[in-house]
Amino acid sequence: MTEFRLPAATQIGHTHLQVADLERARHFYKELVGFKEISRNRETAVLSATGKFPAHILLTARADAKPKPPRTTGLYHIAIRFPNRRELARVFRRLIENGWPFQGFADHLVSEALYLADPDNNGVELYTDRPREQWRWRNGAVEMATDPLDVEALLREVEKDTAPWEGVHPGADIGHVHLHVSDLQKAEAFYHGVLGFDVTQRSYPGALFVSAGGYHHHVGLNIWAGKGAPPPPPNAVGLLSFSINLPDLGTLQILKERLRAADFSFEDRSTSVGQSTILTRDQDGNGVEIMMVK
Repeated sequence: MTEFRLPAATQIGHTHLQVADLERARHFYKELVGFKEISRNRETAVLSATGKFPAHILLTARADAKPKPPRTTGLYHIAIRFPNRRELARVFRRLIENGWPFQGFADHLVSEALYLADPDNNGVELYTDRPREQWRWRNGAVEMATDPLDVEALLREVEKDTAPWEGVHPGADIGHVHLHVSDLQKAEAFYHGVLGFDVTQRSYPGALFVSAGGYHHHVGLNIWAGKGAPPPPPNAVGLLSFSINLPDLGTLQILKERLRAADFSFEDRSTSVGQSTILTRDQDGNGVEIMMVK
């Protein structure tokens, strides 16, 4: 297959999660983290940072949903990106005030990150990027680390902030997704070889990071659940799909051809209101929506 690179403007769009209790999940993402509701029915809530489309988080409840078994493929975490340290600190303070537990904190050199789990134990990263001019690259790989985060310094960003809570900043979005996979070579063949993401980092043990446009990573891939790990059952909570948002229809057509050539099937989910979308699945069955929205 010929080499192909995604356009620099490619972004992660939304994540679609299967949950056990819609109200419980909705309370976390809407009332605590601060996303705004676009729409809701008995089974699904659609949220975004602005309360308008495009969506950032979709939550769908399943009556027989069960916890995701350990050592299976699927979601490691979704990563919610904030436009600056102050906005990250505001949500951090909000969660602390509501007694939500955190699992870790990290300075990744390219970003500052907080780690926690949602009510269904889906991993969640809250982060803000450092300016791109501060990122360091060596031999085509971005330098990242997992250093201690100065949590006190982060909270000082809002120690004099008395503004009432009005939810997440409208500039927040889904910066990346991180997946458990069964085999890194097969994952690289799909995300790099077929879809056209660039490999940006492969020095982390058992992990691979890929992106478009020189970003540190749009998709993280790891075998920390075990090489050869099986997929979770269909009724497990976790990731149903995530979207890759493209800047033009021509790229979507190219990706259709590349998926066919690599024997990856896809479902056309385009609508009559200007949204061109296909749903495919990676080597482990993770749902990947590839879309261009006018």
